[in-house]
Amino acid sequence: MSPPLAADRIGDALSGISSALAVPVQVAALLLLLLLAFELGRAAAEGWRRLRPGAPRLLELAGRALADPRQGRELARLAPTAIAGAALGAISDAVGTGNRDAVEQALADYELAVQRRLDRTRMLVRAGPAVGLMGTLIPLAPGLAALGRGDIAGLAADLRTAFAATVVGLLVGTVAFALTLARTRRATEDLAALERAVETAGAAPPTTVAPVVERAA
Repeated sequence: MSPPLAADRIGDALSGISSALAVPVQVAALLLLLLLAFELGRAAAEGWRRLRPGAPRLLELAGRALADPRQGRELARLAPTAIAGAALGAISDAVGTGNRDAVEQALADYELAVQRRLDRTRMLVRAGPAVGLMGTLIPLAPGLAALGRGDIAGLAADLRTAFAATVVGLLVGTVAFALTLARTRRATEDLAALERAVETAGAAPPTTVAPVVERAA
């Protein structure tokens, strides 16, 4: 097989793979956009729980729960997030039984849960622009082919698809980045509130998990 012929076959194979990925990439871009909308809705719900009139602060809830561990599970339902509520419930149970190790474990579990939550939007930060770039480049090949044939309408359709993919990818990445920063800050504040309440109650020494949450962004 001569080198030009081999190069042509390799090029045709790569072109076929690229063409086969056109629809999956476009579907992936729409799925990322839907996932971003879901995460924004969840963030809005959590923000309302924090800012609604009469909403107690987590530090206040933690102080009341540790002062009377029997009410810990009930008070945990008022926490601004499900993750913080689960941590507060576990901490109050541990304080009620006098298990200092369980208190530290509950704080560590809170950190891991936050990391898992942040992984979703961190994935969107990277995947959004990557999928958008793929969705931009894939239609350019048939668009250029259409231009060579003088098919301006076909070129315009391919460019419209390419530009739309670019916009969606950048939108997903930018909004997801802002959401990740906001969630990291709130998670760090919640962890600081839980640690402060634990330290005030004398249930356990200060932990060292807060810097790990700060690195989540």
